[in-house]
Amino acid sequence: RRRETPQGSDSETSAVKKLLAGKLHIISLGCSKNLIDSEVMGALARDSGMTMANRPQDADVVLVNTCGFIGPAKEESLEAILALAEIKKQRGGAIRLVVAGCLAQRYGRKLLSEIPEADLWIGTGEVGRIAEHLQGLQAGGAKRKAIVSRPDFLMTAHHKRVLPSGAATAYLKISDGCSNRCTYCAIPSIRGRARSRRPEDIVLEAENLVARGVREIILIGQDTTAYGKDLKNRPLLSGLLTDVSAVSGLRRLRLLYAHPAHVTTGVLETMASRENICRYLDLPIQHIDDAILAAMNRRVSSKTIREIIRQARGMMPDLALRTSLIVGFPRETPKRFDRLMDFVRNMRFDHLGVFTYSREEGTPAADLPSRISEKEKERRRDAVMNEQADISLAVNQTLIGSIQEVLIEGKSERRGFALVGRCRRQAPDVDGVTYLKKGRAAAGDFVRCKITGCDHYDLFGEILFDNCRKMKL
Repeated sequence: RRRETPQGSDSETSAVKKLLAGKLHIISLGCSKNLIDSEVMGALARDSGMTMANRPQDADVVLVNTCGFIGPAKEESLEAILALAEIKKQRGGAIRLVVAGCLAQRYGRKLLSEIPEADLWIGTGEVGRIAEHLQGLQAGGAKRKAIVSRPDFLMTAHHKRVLPSGAATAYLKISDGCSNRCTYCAIPSIRGRARSRRPEDIVLEAENLVARGVREIILIGQDTTAYGKDLKNRPLLSGLLTDVSAVSGLRRLRLLYAHPAHVTTGVLETMASRENICRYLDLPIQHIDDAILAAMNRRVSSKTIREIIRQARGMMPDLALRTSLIVGFPRETPKRFDRLMDFVRNMRFDHLGVFTYSREEGTPAADLPSRISEKEKERRRDAVMNEQADISLAVNQTLIGSIQEVLIEGKSERRGFALVGRCRRQAPDVDGVTYLKKGRAAAGDFVRCKITGCDHYDLFGEILFDNCRKMKL
């Protein structure tokens, strides 16, 4: 997913010495974790003297923060880099092009010679030193570089972030890196081992975000349920959820990326007991066949996965359950795929995403035999998604007539609807949205709505109680 980092607004004063000049434009690709790195780099550059440009054509420096996780993400990153290289050419080379993030960490040294239009490649460990790197670039050094250090950067609450002006929702990264070593995944080599932030530091950032007008905070990490295992006193995720949910003025708290091997009863009990924690569980199981789970090194059994789902739904009958799956993994026989399809039919997930297996160099799974053709992988993905489309529609139909609290995100571009927002069962970027026909509200407002219709992924409704500030529509 491509995002242009906005100019934003931040009233906090800066003690950083002004070292840089000119305009910077940032493009953030990939996941929400990458987006936070882009926001941090934007703030560091801004506080060192740069201003943010809304378009790459208007910038002196363009930074693209890349994704390098799987094949399609790498292709998207390369396409973005080459598109920016063309803009640089049109500007007569006046733009400096910086490539950051996961693709740079993984392939920066190799791509340095293959893409001469890029002036600088910096890996994931260099986020906190972006101002220093930009200063070197502006000093007139003609030598192109690839700086790929140990991926050990971990932000703190003292790192400012460039957020969209008036943002009502923000991600909060509670950890970085991963130590799970799933056999298909290159993240540990790109992002480093799992590193958790101190609970008090996370709470401080949550307080800062709320002070800036954020109403919904979404806790993220490569594996949020592994939180605290690397810290000396091993703080619990359940305790962190309690502490963050207690931040004054926070209306919603959401948790993503909950690895099924690490979900605890304590986490589920906290989600069920705190009013402002969304009853929404993102449980990326990847597969349900035990042989495939073992080959993936997921360290969880199908029995445990089923028990977690049973327990979570028992504690929270109104739970919205999301998962992600990988199809076409080596040795996924037709029988094992059928087992996965049966599981999807029986579990009836509210939200579900499917990836085809991407063979990634340097990962243990890359050497596994019994590979499956790309055509067959696509067929299996389509089969799962077609099944899930019917399930999603049936689930949404059960919501017709219900009352939902919707966070307004702005005007709707869908014909016949005035506003668009999200209810508690919808996470940004990955789930559907709620379109509203009647009533007036401003972005950032919470309104109570009656659901009057749906399609496979989105909900449609009308505002019941409109006691918020008005906006011109």
